[in-house]
This record gives sequence, structure tokens and C-alpha cells, in this order.
Amino acid sequence: MEETGDMSIRRRRGREGEETESRWEGQVEEEEEETLLDLDEVVKERKEKTKEGQEKEDEDKEGKESNKDVKNDKTKRDHKKNKKEKEEEKGKERCEYKQKEEDTGDKPLMEKEEESQEKDKKSEEESEGRAERHDATLLPDSYWLTRIVYLRFLAFIYAVAFLVALHQNKQLIGDNGLLPVKNYMQLVAKRAGSDWWERIKAAPTLLWLAEPWTTASVDPWLDLIAGAGLTLACVVLLLGAANVFIMLALWILYHSLVAVGQQWYGFGWESQLLETGLLGVWGVPLLSLRRLPTSSPPPLVLVWGLRWLIFRIMMGAGLIKVRGDPCWMDLTCMNYHYQTQPVPNPMSYYLHQSPEVIHKLETLGNHIIELLLPLFTFLPRPFMITCGIGQIMFQVILIISGNLSFLNWLTIVPSLAYFDDRWYAGLFSRATHRRVAHLQHLQQRDSPLVDPGTLLLTHHNLSDTPCPWNTRKAVNVSVGIMLAFLSLPVVVNLLSSRQAMNTSFEPFRIVNTYGAFGSITKQRTEVVFEGTHHSNPESPSAVWEEYEFKCKPGRVDRTPCLISPYHYRLDWLMWFAAFQRYSDNPWLVHLAGKFLVNDKTVSSLIAHNPFLGKEPPRFVRALHYSYNYTSVGSGSQDWYTRELIGTYLPPLDISTLKPIFKRMNWATFVTPATTT
Repeated sequence: MEETGDMSIRRRRGREGEETESRWEGQVEEEEEETLLDLDEVVKERKEKTKEGQEKEDEDKEGKESNKDVKNDKTKRDHKKNKKEKEEEKGKERCEYKQKEEDTGDKPLMEKEEESQEKDKKSEEESEGRAERHDATLLPDSYWLTRIVYLRFLAFIYAVAFLVALHQNKQLIGDNGLLPVKNYMQLVAKRAGSDWWERIKAAPTLLWLAEPWTTASVDPWLDLIAGAGLTLACVVLLLGAANVFIMLALWILYHSLVAVGQQWYGFGWESQLLETGLLGVWGVPLLSLRRLPTSSPPPLVLVWGLRWLIFRIMMGAGLIKVRGDPCWMDLTCMNYHYQTQPVPNPMSYYLHQSPEVIHKLETLGNHIIELLLPLFTFLPRPFMITCGIGQIMFQVILIISGNLSFLNWLTIVPSLAYFDDRWYAGLFSRATHRRVAHLQHLQQRDSPLVDPGTLLLTHHNLSDTPCPWNTRKAVNVSVGIMLAFLSLPVVVNLLSSRQAMNTSFEPFRIVNTYGAFGSITKQRTEVVFEGTHHSNPESPSAVWEEYEFKCKPGRVDRTPCLISPYHYRLDWLMWFAAFQRYSDNPWLVHLAGKFLVNDKTVSSLIAHNPFLGKEPPRFVRALHYSYNYTSVGSGSQDWYTRELIGTYLPPLDISTLKPIFKRMNWATFVTPATTT
């Protein structure tokens, strides 16, 4: 615009230069005025051009912004379209998944459970990441694996106990048993009256459902209880998991036998099994049968309940010894124990031959294990692990050294609570390690899903919603308070100089006192039954044939048995009878009567009935012998030597026993169907 104005001025000046000089001077003022007017026009024209340029630039700018808005609108529309397409794809996937679930709806329950566990495992592994999957080092003071080991070991003991009951209960407490449970229940009912709660307190058993006793048979009930218990125990043993209902059922079923078992079930390990089993009720989910249920970690009331149990067992056994037989203090008890224990095994024979210094060290070691080591229960983790190892090794030695029923096997169970997941890791697979490591990670984050609670109120297949935090805490605290309260008389008993062992202070045997071998018998004696066909039992010509029991010593050349953890209840009570009178054990007289009629059921309890399958004996008697081990270097092929002490039970025949049996309400002589 400025260049155009200058050229106009030059053209005008060029034209003016062609005119004469004379006119120049006269028109100066007019030329100057015209020039000024032309300059104004140039400035005005320049302003107009500038304005037009500015307007054009504004229009270009507006066009660009409009184009940008159009592009943004297009981008938004594309985004919405993509989002809609993704939602449609997800909808299709959900439909396909739903259809797949419907197609697999008829699969077996176990297969569904396995698929659910696989999906959970896959999801958890993806969330943990590859690094965590390969680094499954377990943390201490966590007890997921401890609970699995505890449940399996406890289930094994339950299975043995119910198997013993299934094989022997009908012969011992059945309708035609040595101590018929019908007679016992009638006596309890008479004393307790018609009040059901008083009856339950006097004898907590399901056999109350078998009334009336005069017509109903109790044998099917005994088989049903033992069979059901054995089945449930095997389920827990195989799964390594249980829920409240299974553990409670096992406890009730076994309690139903112990409560009416009379002398056959009158030993400390029966109460110990019930207490150990009841602790499991507080430590498992309500419904879930998963080994590692996320919403139900092992509660501390289970862990510390078991530790408190083993503490009381060992301290009770240790204190009853030092307060009892003086031989425990002068370290000579082990000189006699291997020979005089109830049911020796082959190792007992060889251990008895050890030098006296070894026996003294054994006695001293017993005091350390039972009185000192339990104090480690309340110390940090390394001490507790030391205590657990010591207790388990001690029980293993006792298992090797004699047939003490399932007592020592059972005592190992609470000792398992001294060890945590890190200790048990070697017993489980890598997949289990990863699962437990993930659960420990959740616990470290204080996740409400893995709060140390007691009950899982929803089944895993139905919902993963955990039991409310307050509910689990309330149950745990309540159980802990109950155990503490019931432990008060037990602690008082431990501290008393008149300590009682293997005693319960309430009818349900929830918390009990324990102890073993407070006194040691120094001489082994045995009761040996014999029978004869001779009409005169006093005749020197009478031939007496000996009844052989399954495990207790009889013939001196018979190898001692090895049956632990199985248990022959008749053999065990025969050991007690040997240092008592027969009048203290009425069942001994009943046993003699069973031999007189060749009773099949009782004959199944012994190893050899010399009259079975032929004419029954006319007379049966019992002799009293003292037994001693032979020496290893003596060259003898016998295990024992024996010497007759005298007659324990005089010769008896049916005519002598009939009035006694009638008074005792024993039906042996009126049920020939059971004899041959």
C-alpha cells in the first residue's frame, strides 16, 4: 500500500516537470495543498487495506477453528462407536460364559468344586504376578498348613478309635456283652428320673434314642455310631479338611460311646480324644470343605487351645510322678516299666535288658520332657519349636517301647500346634505354597477376607462373602473365655498335693486333667483262664486247657504282639485285674460264664478258645502267675518265665453261676443262639 502511494506522487511530479518554470513558482502553494490532499487519500486507502487484511485473517482463523471442532466431533463419535462395540463384545462373552455354565450344570459336584478352585487359583496367580508365583517362601506364625496336618492326624486317631469300637463294642457292652449297656442305661435312668437334661448330664449319649430297653436291641445302634464315626473320620483324613458339622458329629458320636462304655472306656485317652476333637470344632469353617478356605483362617483359639492342652497333659503326667511313686525320684522306675507295662511289645523285652545307668538317664529324661520342656510353650518361636520336637520324639519313643493303645499317637496331635506354615512347607506341593503365600499376603494387608476368625457362614460354592468380622471375633473370644473358665479347677488340681489324674470336672469332658503311671508295679502278674471237661475240678487227673488272649502275656514262648495304635480293651483290663480281686471286676465272672457256653462273641475277643467248635468245658477257673523276662544271653527260646502264685478265680460251672447271672441281669445262659 505504501509503494502505490509513492508512485502516484512521482507521476504527478513528472507531469509538473514538463511545464514551464515560470508557472512553477506561482503554483507552489496550490501544489503543496494538493499534495497534502493526496497524502490523506493514501493514508485513508492504507487504513482500508489494513482493515480488509485483518478481516480476512479473522475469517481464516475462524475457518481453522471450525475445522478443528469438526475434527473433535468426529473423534468423539469414533470413540463412542468403539466403546459401544466393546460393550457388545463383552455382552457376547457373558452370554457365551452363561451358556457354558448352563451346559456344565449337570457336572458332578466334585468336578464343579475343582473347576472353581482352578479358576480361583488362576485369578489369584494373575493378581500376584509372575515374580510372586515363583517366590512362595512362607512366613512364620501362620497356621494354614498346621490346621491341615492337625485335621488329618486327628482324623486318623478317630478312625482307629471307631474301628476298635466297631470290632469290640458288641462283645463288651452290647445286648449280650460282658457289661451290657442296657443295664447301665436303666440304672442311669432310674437315678436321673424323667428329666431329660439330667439324663444327658449323667450320660451324654445318642443311645437314649434306643429306649425302651426292655424290647429294643442296642447292637444296631452301637454299629451305626461306630460305622458313622469311622466313615466321617475317613472323609476328613482324605480331604485334609472339615467343617463344624463334621467335627461336631465326630465328637458327639465318640462321646456317645465313652459315656456308656463303663470300665472299658474309663481311661484318660478317651477324654483326651474328646477334648482334642472338640477344639477342632472351633477351628474349622461352618460349611466349607476346602483345605484353604479364604474366609476362615485358623483361629488363635485353636492354636493356643492345642498348646494349652499339651502343656496340661505333660505337666499333669510329670507332677503325678514326682508326687507318687518314690522310684521316680530315685530314678529307678524304668528298671521295671518295660516289663510291667500293660501290653509289652518285642522292643519292650530288649529295652528292659539295658544297663541300669541307661534306665536312670531315661527316668531323668522323662522328668525333663514332662516338667521342663512344657514351659517353652510360652516362649518365642524357636523355643516352641524345640518343645514340639522334643514332645513328638518322646511320644515316638513310647510308641516304639510298648502297646499303649492310641494314647501316644493322640498326644502327638496337640504338639503339632507348635509348628507353623513355614515349618510344614516341605510336606506340601508348590501350588499349595503359592496359595498359602497369597493368603499370608492378604493377612499382612489386614484384609477382612482373611481375618483370623472361627466360622465361615457362607458356603464357598454359594458365596464368597465372609462371615462378619465382629461375629468371628465374638465366637473366638467366647470360646477362649469358656476354655479359661473350665481350666480353673484343672489348674487348681495341678497345683494340689492331692492331684487327681484323668478326671473331668463337668459332664461333657471339655477340659480335663491328665496323667499316667503315677505308680509303677514292680512285679508283673497275669490272670490265666483255663477250662476242663472233667467232672471233678479238684481231681489230679483233670486236664486243664488254657485260653489264650490276643495280646496280653500267656504262653511264655509266644512272641509279644505289636498292635499300636490299635487297642484290645479286654487285654488291657486283664492287666488291671491281675493286681486286683475278681470281686472288683464283675465282668471277670461274666467272662468265665461266657467260656462255659463257648460264646462266639466273646471268643472273637481272644486269640484261642481250646473248646470252640466242640463240647464246652464243664468247669472254668483262673490262676494267678508272676511273669519275668528271660535274659537275652540265656539261650532260652522263651520270652518269659512264669511262676504260679495261686488260684485267682475258683473253678466255676453253670449251676454255680446261674443265680449270680440272674441277679446281675446277664442273659448269657438264656441265649443259646450265641453259643456253639
